[in-house]
Amino acid sequence: MGNEEAVFFSRVLTETTLSFHIIFATIGVGVPLMIMIAQWVGIRKNDEHYILLARRWARGFVITVAVGVVTGTAIGLQLSLLWPNFMELAGNVIALPLFMETFAFFFEAIFLGIYLYTWDRFENQKKHLLLLIPVALGASFSAVFITIVNAFMNAPQGFDLVDGELININPLIAMLNPAMPTKVAHVVVTAYMTAAFVLASIAAYRLLKGSNHEYHKKALFLTMKIGLIFSVAAAIIGDFSGKYLAEYQPEKLAAAEWHFETEGNAPLILYGVLDGEEVKYALEIPYALSILAHSIPSAEVIGLDQFPDDEIPPLYIHYLFDIMVTIGVWMTVLSAVFWIGTRRRWKMVSTKWFRWLIVLGGPLSIIAIEAGWWMAEVGRQPWILRGLMRTEDAATTSGHVDTMLILFCLLYIVLGIGVIVVLRRMFRNNPVDREIEDREMEKGGDVL
Repeated sequence: MGNEEAVFFSRVLTETTLSFHIIFATIGVGVPLMIMIAQWVGIRKNDEHYILLARRWARGFVITVAVGVVTGTAIGLQLSLLWPNFMELAGNVIALPLFMETFAFFFEAIFLGIYLYTWDRFENQKKHLLLLIPVALGASFSAVFITIVNAFMNAPQGFDLVDGELININPLIAMLNPAMPTKVAHVVVTAYMTAAFVLASIAAYRLLKGSNHEYHKKALFLTMKIGLIFSVAAAIIGDFSGKYLAEYQPEKLAAAEWHFETEGNAPLILYGVLDGEEVKYALEIPYALSILAHSIPSAEVIGLDQFPDDEIPPLYIHYLFDIMVTIGVWMTVLSAVFWIGTRRRWKMVSTKWFRWLIVLGGPLSIIAIEAGWWMAEVGRQPWILRGLMRTEDAATTSGHVDTMLILFCLLYIVLGIGVIVVLRRMFRNNPVDREIEDREMEKGGDVL
């Protein structure tokens, strides 16, 4: 296998691993907050349904955490095996955030174990709720620190480059790079949003399948409301991300928007088909790109004409941007209509077709997360460390990467099928009605 093939298979394997891992990482960051909110609402309202929501979500969460650990470990291995030159150059810089990410995970795991094994052992449920705070914080800070590594790859700083080596490294300055605020905020907020919509999708599906229990109705309203809040927050942070790109990575913004010529009054191009440098069948929003980049309708936006051809990211990231934005806007509108409709008792939001839209929203949210990550990673090309090291120079020269790709793909298939089977059996064998009845019998009360 030549170096060109090794680079190709290394990229495919890394992308495959990240694409699989991001599903469980997103759930792992978002679900702890959902559990904490559900239990807090249950305690505040003295409502057993919300308490049971927290309990059942926590059980399923443990399964996804286990798979996330496996895929996260695979990513760590692949950093060293597939990108040894990158690790040799930047390993000393990213070591601190990688260590902090591991510490945050252990912090989360310890308190998660205590939380799970102390159900019904606290007379005051508020004390049990306190255990979820470090779980939610640990999950979120895991995302923060690993995203800081990615931010550094986009905006490297905090060192001196001498004879091809990074010296005089200041890890804190490296971590607090210009890409960090928007990337971290966007990753964490979209994880919360996606987790909420995935859980809402499950609740809507159960209602469609005839389980018209109040438990599922409350789960649906709570998760759609949370999803609406974080989808609005994601849109606001997305605006800041556009301004960051305009300032620090203008070639990425120009490629994502098919902005070929530097000009003011720049329109935002949505959808369309690219024919050379001619865009066909697109929806143009006048002045919107100038507003996105600089908040001024007449502002000049740098185009791809200002960059060498070998430093321009692949132009298909425009489609990834469209997918991400379209799904994000759709889920914001859908959740807003559901929330307003529920408050005003619109019959529409309880119809089968509307609930099927909510069910579809879960998978769509995962697709949006995938599209966002692909855009972030492909949009940095041809650099693995922007301005310092190209992807082709960072990869291994091993001739066995194609074999590794096959083996890891088999692993992910087994893990994917396994987690679906385990979760289905777990909740099928413990239906909501029976669990509520059992809990009421334990307390000596009446069945809700």
